[in-house]
Amino acid sequence: MYTVTKRAYNFNAGPAALPLEVLQQAQEQFVDYHGAGMSIMEMSHRSALYEQVNNEARELLRELFGIPDNYHVLLLQGGASTQFASIPMNLLQSGKTAAYVMTGSWADKAYKEAKLFGEAAIAASSESDKFNRIPDLSSIVLPDNAAYLHITSNETIEGTQYQAYPDTAGVPLIADMSSDILCRPVDVSKFGMIYAGAQKNLGPSGVTIAIVRDDLAANSPKTIPTMLRYDTHVKNDSLYNTPPSFSVYMVTLVLKWLKAKGGVAAMEQFNRDKTKLIYDMIDNSGGFYRGFANPADRSLMNITFRIHSEELEKLFVKESEAAGFVGLKGHRSVGGLRASTYNAVPLESCQALAQFMAEFQKRHG
Repeated sequence: MYTVTKRAYNFNAGPAALPLEVLQQAQEQFVDYHGAGMSIMEMSHRSALYEQVNNEARELLRELFGIPDNYHVLLLQGGASTQFASIPMNLLQSGKTAAYVMTGSWADKAYKEAKLFGEAAIAASSESDKFNRIPDLSSIVLPDNAAYLHITSNETIEGTQYQAYPDTAGVPLIADMSSDILCRPVDVSKFGMIYAGAQKNLGPSGVTIAIVRDDLAANSPKTIPTMLRYDTHVKNDSLYNTPPSFSVYMVTLVLKWLKAKGGVAAMEQFNRDKTKLIYDMIDNSGGFYRGFANPADRSLMNITFRIHSEELEKLFVKESEAAGFVGLKGHRSVGGLRASTYNAVPLESCQALAQFMAEFQKRHG
């Protein structure tokens, strides 16, 4: 068996770090899954062994996230980007308006897709502040005929995160939680739908989680493509077509790992402890490092920051890569620096980054 002697300090924004224990377990089972004489990638998705994996992934997610019985847990394909279109196709009825809170790059993409299928409106926005904050919940104005309100719970690129969720007075609240699902407890009953690409907190790329309330899943129009209808996947237990079986298997292993770590509440404390190391380094640097996000809206998952010159930022990336750090360059659309600290990023990686930041400041401050 191949043994890794040194793991990279992986701060990639997605695909992102996976727990080492999970990777090692997958390695052990890769060629022969539970005595089947084949990899899980080779077996039929109609087999009893795979159906067990499919069911266990959904049951574990329901248990860990406290998902009520009147919600379906769907394992889909196409990433969150496909859901940007699937949501209005399924839920934006004629005569209704889709409402979106504009918080950054991903919220904007979701809004633009909705406009392709019907009326869409911006209910609140922080664009005037370059999306460095979450709009005040009191500033959200819903259209009288709102079909739903869509939010992006954590903006990966800008590094902001909702600390509380809007009260929509009965209008379905829909959240893209691709970059912060399971990083902290959430009252799922406040939402009509939650969805997330797996490749940040749940597993590898290839599978998308959708948690959809019964009444919304039941209303898929018969005029949209079968594969994009939520009721199709509800009726077929997410096995209507060949699923991304290996990705689903990996999600199951990650959920088992999370449960063994104490669940979502324990993971929230772990995330706060490790991100505090980096935020404290930024705040105590005397202005050498500058956080991008408004402190009250800082993300537990994506820490965005700048140095006073782009030349130093480029040098920071270069020197950090030489020291074994990966993924610290900010998104190409905004520049700067970013450390993505998803659930699987170890405390030791954050300690190492805080130390590197201190040493870099000593050399170049």
